[in-house]
Amino acid sequence: MHFGILFDLDGTLLDTLGDIHGAVNYTMRRFGLPEKTREEVRSAIGHGVLHILEKVSEGTGADPQELVQVYKPYYDAHCLDTTAPYPGVMEMLNTLSARYPVAVVSNKLDDQTKAICSRFFPGVYALGQRDGIPVKPAPDMLHIAMKELGISRGVFVGDSDTDVLSAKNAGLPCLSVLWGFQDREYLQSVGATCFCQTAEDILKWMENYEHGQ
Repeated sequence: MHFGILFDLDGTLLDTLGDIHGAVNYTMRRFGLPEKTREEVRSAIGHGVLHILEKVSEGTGADPQELVQVYKPYYDAHCLDTTAPYPGVMEMLNTLSARYPVAVVSNKLDDQTKAICSRFFPGVYALGQRDGIPVKPAPDMLHIAMKELGISRGVFVGDSDTDVLSAKNAGLPCLSVLWGFQDREYLQSVGATCFCQTAEDILKWMENYEHGQ
């Protein structure tokens, strides 16, 4: 099998916003900083935890690296409080993983990515942010996952501009889901061309791909 499917995690397979929002505001309170709305946190997701904390603390003088040290243990302990798969995702993954190698590639920290995936998607290869590996939209993480899966071709499924650019940089087609953290208009502005309204649409895309081979 030389073809596989790579998935982003936050906003693509799982609705993680509630737990990320909770961890952000816990961190803000600990540092005496103003709390953020769900939408403010949503708009910061996609480039890893440091980027999130840089954005939400912008203009406060806080050191984002120090914020990470508070955020990480809290999120580790609460990352499964409200996080859940989007509708149809489990059925879609079960169908696809029976046909193709499947991986999750996230800018979330590697230990968190693996812990969450082991809860919801046991047996699926998962890769998160690691020291020394450029995060998405650099292609490195996608290439590592493809090597681990033993595939030379694939498709990347995500919900953000980061995912669109990651796929482009890795030379892969991108399926952009519309139930995640960014809307269609914005995704189109960064080059997205293929959209999925539901998890079933991903299956339909793959069926069309198979028939075209």
